[in-house]
Amino acid sequence: MSLPNLKPEIDRICEQLESRPKLAQLFRNCYPNTMDTTVKQLEDGSTFVLTGDIPAMWLRDSTAQVRHYLPLAAHQQDVADLIAGLIRRQLFCINIDPYANAFNSEPNNQCWEPDEPRQGPWVWERKYEIDSLCYPIQLAWMFWKTTGRTDIFDEKFFETMELIVGLWEKEQNHAEDSDYYFIRNTEFAQDTLSHNGKGAPCAVTGMTWCGFRPSDDACVYPYLIPSNMFACVVLGYLAEICRTVADDEALANEAEMLAGEIREGIENYGVVDHPKFGKIYAYETDGLGNYVHMDDANVPSLMSIPYLGYCDPEDPVYLNTRRFVLSHENPYYYEGTFASGVGSPHTPPEYIWQIALSMQGLTSSSKEERLRLLDMLENSDAGTGYMHEGFHKDDPSKFTRPWFAWSNSLFSEFVMFCLEKGDLD
Repeated sequence: MSLPNLKPEIDRICEQLESRPKLAQLFRNCYPNTMDTTVKQLEDGSTFVLTGDIPAMWLRDSTAQVRHYLPLAAHQQDVADLIAGLIRRQLFCINIDPYANAFNSEPNNQCWEPDEPRQGPWVWERKYEIDSLCYPIQLAWMFWKTTGRTDIFDEKFFETMELIVGLWEKEQNHAEDSDYYFIRNTEFAQDTLSHNGKGAPCAVTGMTWCGFRPSDDACVYPYLIPSNMFACVVLGYLAEICRTVADDEALANEAEMLAGEIREGIENYGVVDHPKFGKIYAYETDGLGNYVHMDDANVPSLMSIPYLGYCDPEDPVYLNTRRFVLSHENPYYYEGTFASGVGSPHTPPEYIWQIALSMQGLTSSSKEERLRLLDMLENSDAGTGYMHEGFHKDDPSKFTRPWFAWSNSLFSEFVMFCLEKGDLD
């Protein structure tokens, strides 16, 4: 089965970038990267999307990798069909194991590591991350809003939504109600959960428990604030879908009630008074008075809060938090001779992520800031013509992951965002 033709859309956008030939060439390379190198249409009509240089599909990455194609899906049916196929594949995967973050295209027993409990043959990795369940709901809602199509909202969709809502409710009291644990035989603490695989102790707060961050690194404290925010937002999406498409008032009410409990938990336990920045959101907490103050390049992040839809970009607590994130109070913010931006404990010290630079731009209300970030991205490809994972703050020729489709997709989305804002007129 042939993949959709993206060339007319690429040509249309690149015409608007003719005054910046290198930026146009980067866009010409990055925009189709997901489609050209990671998409596989399966015999059952579903779509499998590799993360790039790893032969597995992450629920998070696969959504982020195709989000920039949604505007095209509005008027190009083969693109819409491909995204609909991805949504169906994600639902299939969640029903195999709702705690898993990454899956194989077939039950071949491939995995990152044989962990405890042993993952099933379909599962590449079983690190439980809230955002792994948020992203497919977000994609389904955005697909519906963009295309008007409701065929994805079948019986399997709503069965899966009930599974997700039930899991998040169960994980509101992880210690008492959950059977989930994760143990990896490793010397790296970030790759396994403490306390015999159950994670650090925590209070019941209304928020829902999380084992791992979007980086796939273990949480220090299991209430990951940005991911709980994302859950709030997509539960609202689910309530709208239930009422508008399915007339399912019961599930809509359940989703809204859970969203309200999580939001109350965030605002009661996740906001702290910082001596320099005032009220800010913590990255993680246990509900017992302990916090992690940092941000990570991976999304959901504190930087991405408005992008996720939790609050307005001008929200005062968000603006305080953003100032914190872009300061040396955040241990993963780096300033170098070449670039400044947010990195991650997942990669070497002093490595800035291009995903973080794109996200900083997508959440900025300043044209000057957006253009500065666009310049930084344009000049950080190290001559490869593509985005990467992290690069050294003083030398972009030192980078990780030469094939990282999510980064290419988010960069493309940021370029289109700047064009919509008129930044490049």
